[in-house]
Amino acid sequence: MADDRRPAADPTPPAAETTPPAADPTPPVPDGRRRAAWPAATRDSAPYPLPHGPVPPPTSPRGRGVDRLTPEARVWADVLASVFPDVGGAVTDAAEARRILARAPSSPGAPPPVGAVTDRSVPGPADAPDIPVRVYRPAAPGPAPTVVHLHGGGWVLGGLDLYDRTCRALCRAARAVVVSVDYRLAPEARFPAPVEDAYAALVWAGRHLGDLGGAAGPLVVAGDSAGGNLAVAAALLARDRHGPPLALQALAYPALDAARDTASYRANAHGYYLTATHLRWFWEQYLGPGGDGGHPLASPLRADLAGLPPAHVVTAGCDPLCDEGRAYVRALRAAGVEAVDDHCPGMFHGFVGLADVLPEGRAALTRLAAAIAVPLP
Repeated sequence: MADDRRPAADPTPPAAETTPPAADPTPPVPDGRRRAAWPAATRDSAPYPLPHGPVPPPTSPRGRGVDRLTPEARVWADVLASVFPDVGGAVTDAAEARRILARAPSSPGAPPPVGAVTDRSVPGPADAPDIPVRVYRPAAPGPAPTVVHLHGGGWVLGGLDLYDRTCRALCRAARAVVVSVDYRLAPEARFPAPVEDAYAALVWAGRHLGDLGGAAGPLVVAGDSAGGNLAVAAALLARDRHGPPLALQALAYPALDAARDTASYRANAHGYYLTATHLRWFWEQYLGPGGDGGHPLASPLRADLAGLPPAHVVTAGCDPLCDEGRAYVRALRAAGVEAVDDHCPGMFHGFVGLADVLPEGRAALTRLAAAIAVPLP
């Protein structure tokens, strides 16, 4: 698509924050669910409305043995599992899954304040639409890292509003400018369209670092789950297409191999919120019939990783994707790339998004934010 169809770039910091969206970064309670009689302190601090009923008792996935989740993590994993769309099971249509999330009530309480929030569009890939982004600026003046953030949701769900609190928390903790990217979703836009969107947003941010972060760098690519997959794929394209230069990959429980054939995938297939059924369905939507799951941009764990930027990788011990994240760290090190294995044994997929209520989530977010802040002189 010709350049004249795109809005002019305007990365100038706004004078004040725009009205924050009311959505939440974690899977919320769909309409029609019973509302909750949970302990007031837990309910008031939760990042989304809780369902009615007693706190679920700690249970192992198979109803026997010792639960590998911490007691607090078990409560939240069960809550999330009870409200998340049953994708790949009762819910097989992407639009229906999105409607379930869209009908959810808004989150209680104001979102974490930051210096300013601005919605805009940036140029997309050739012959593709412009990409909506949301730019978060820290309250403190002065140079700051710029983080291009790719949201999770299995390449099918999620967006700017759903990840608003996550990006605000990252902006505050890292004192960084965060560019949240509303890339095209599958199955309407299958691989490699979301990868190209992620890279286009990275290119735009790289060209405007001085205006975004107030410095000539550093530029960080970040993402969780499917967004972690896109973050790594965008880093591969940045290497192969000669820019922009990246200081860090900041990843949380990334999905990195379409084969889905690891010990953690089998051990954590059920009972820990994200399931093997969910992942199979997400990959099917992303790749489509006959899609090439072995392509290194679809399954970055199979790529040549030499020359990539350093990585900080958060993994959860009770996550089907755990072994993929840890294998990525080992593969990076074997390729001569510095990588941190930030492994959290008693946690589950998505726990960093519960930093307000899970101490382990808060600690992991703090470590990830510290890694982002380190490259800044």
